[in-house]
Amino acid sequence: KAQTLFRNQTKSTMSKTCNFLGLRVRSNPPLPFSNSSALNLLTAASRPFDRWIRASSRRRLVLGGFAGTFLWMNNMSGNIGGKAFIASARQTNPSPVEQALSKVEWPENFPFKEEDFQRFDESSDSTFYEAPRFVTHIDDPAIAALTKYYSKVLPESETPGVSILDMCSSWVSHYPAGYKQERIVGMGMNEEELKRNPVLTEYIVQDLNVDPKLPFEDNSFQVITNVVSVDYLTKPLVVFKEMNRILKPGGLALMSFSNRCFFTKAISIWTSTGDADHALIVGSYFHYAGGYEPPQAVDISPNPGRSDPMYVVFSRKLPVA
Repeated sequence: KAQTLFRNQTKSTMSKTCNFLGLRVRSNPPLPFSNSSALNLLTAASRPFDRWIRASSRRRLVLGGFAGTFLWMNNMSGNIGGKAFIASARQTNPSPVEQALSKVEWPENFPFKEEDFQRFDESSDSTFYEAPRFVTHIDDPAIAALTKYYSKVLPESETPGVSILDMCSSWVSHYPAGYKQERIVGMGMNEEELKRNPVLTEYIVQDLNVDPKLPFEDNSFQVITNVVSVDYLTKPLVVFKEMNRILKPGGLALMSFSNRCFFTKAISIWTSTGDADHALIVGSYFHYAGGYEPPQAVDISPNPGRSDPMYVVFSRKLPVA
């Protein structure tokens, strides 16, 4: 009976998704993810961006609908709980993530649609993050790789006048040990987590999916960081425009991500695509928000194939003319 119920509910959910997207249901959907990119490494060099968008839309039904239903049902039965879902990972040399933003043929207009930013779970994010999670969402080697990267790109500790915003922050920011600045602001969803973050000088609790306007004056920060949370933003263009507004000219924005996420809360376009595609998605936010240098991607994965991968897409605010 349980298996029959699962098949019927899966079929029902997929049918609704099909009606929304104007697609037909496959009778035997494939498994949620494989060990290759969902789009077979669709880098900008091999396929124009608009063709990539069409390809990803065709896959969203199977990867988003079926996988989302499967994970939701397991979560309800207590098999997954609060653990993050691990998406696909492909490790090759040279890294397709680093190639993803090379010579991109950007369409004239932002190519994503409203449904690309829908989630399987559209319930209140405030409720979802109400209970503090004093855990890390990437493994220790990935954390060490990110901290090492930060040690190279962040302003030197205790540099006079430096202000940093850690967006979507929690109880840890993964900055180098003992790192300090005059002002490091944490913005996140859970106050108890933010209180425990030793690097922060102040914090703000705010749901960016409800209110994407950043409560800071223009040209306030030299750096903005975001660790494994860009995939949850449902209004990314608004957020990235706000980021540009509050960055000082030449200021640096660092969006880091892995292949882990709370699957039901990540946006549809993210859960239906792979690592290289994610770099392209984040790069598009910088591009279409305007006011940034061409975005770049770096693969800082510490042990390809043996631990969590780690990637950073970054850009700088254009200097004042």
